[in-house]
Formats: sequence, C-alpha cells, structure tokens
Amino acid sequence: MKSVADDSLPKLIVGLGNPGKKYQDTRHNIGFMVLDQLANEFSSSFNEDKKWKASWVKCENYILVKPLTYMNESGQAVGKIAAFHKIEPHEVLVIYDDMDLDLGRLRIRAEGSAGGHNGVRSIISHLGTQRFPRLRLGIGRGFNEGIGHVLGKFCHDERSELEKSIKEAVLAIGYIAEKGLAAAMTKFNASPKASKNKSTQQKSPPKNDN
Repeated sequence: MKSVADDSLPKLIVGLGNPGKKYQDTRHNIGFMVLDQLANEFSSSFNEDKKWKASWVKCENYILVKPLTYMNESGQAVGKIAAFHKIEPHEVLVIYDDMDLDLGRLRIRAEGSAGGHNGVRSIISHLGTQRFPRLRLGIGRGFNEGIGHVLGKFCHDERSELEKSIKEAVLAIGYIAEKGLAAAMTKFNASPKASKNKSTQQKSPPKNDN
C-alpha cells in the first residue's frame, strides 16, 4: 500500500483545542496557538462559522480550521469541512499537543492511532480512517499528570520555550506545504527537538504565574 507520506500536501490544516476564554493559553490548546500564528503570517484572521462549528480562514491554497465543538468532538467540524471541499484524509494535517514529548519538541507522522488523544480519536471516527498526517507538539507530563496538566496554563518558566515551539511548528508546516510530508519528516524528526521524553515526572512542579 502506498504510504501517506509519499505525496501528501495539506489542503486542510487543523489545530486542536477548546473554545472560550477559560481554555485560552492552556497546554491542550497549543494547536490553536500554532494556527493563530500561522494565520498571522498570512495577515489573516479567523471567521466563526456556526454551521461548521468552527473558526476558519482560507490562506492562499490552504484552509485553516479551529474546531469549536470542544476537544472530544473535534471530528464533527473536520469531517464536515473536508466533505464540503472534497478534501481527502491524506490532505488533512492535524496539529495537537502530546504529553510524551517535552515542551519545545515536535514530531511529524504520516498516520497512526489516536495515542490516547480524544480530539484525534474523534477525527479518526469522522474521517473513517487514521491515515491522515499529524504534527504533535510536546507539552511534557509535568509534576501532575492527566487532565489537570493539559488543561492548565503554561507557566512563566515555559513561555520562552512555548514561543520557540510555535515558531518551529509554523516552519514545519511551511516545509510540509513546500517540500511534502516525507521531506519534512526527514528534516524535523531527525532534529533533537523530536526526541521522545523518557521521564514521566518532574522532580518539582514548575513556577506558575497564574
């Protein structure tokens, strides 16, 4: 079977997160943050569409989408928009958080399981396949693992690394769009930033400025 990475160029770029001020700047919303930065690079702003339950904007040949259905139902918006624009699953790039990677590290994959991420699980369900590319951004596991960590806001000590991570992700997306998924995987996954986080717990909790 031909690999998704062989010729995948994105048409639909999806950043995952939860809508509303309550979740703004939380670790689970790093996908939203990347798309906000990407739209800013195009001097564009998002429009909310109640029919699709998403905020979206078209930038050149790409549609940027932030589902507004809350994380667990992200696939509703992705499925509807992909179907309307006749976009195939391998043309959908999904950006989301990953606790198994340290903050500041990223990993590009051509396809795969949800890996415990409910937003990705929903997209798999609505697209009917797990054969779509994804860009995972590390958020680490933190002192306290689980929902409290992913829904917590980035602390002061993490801000600098967060900004670097977002910029790196935008560069990776641009590289995927220009060179293709396989080339981007070779370039970015070979970087030290793609190293997997082997530690499961920090020695002490980071300073929080919230």
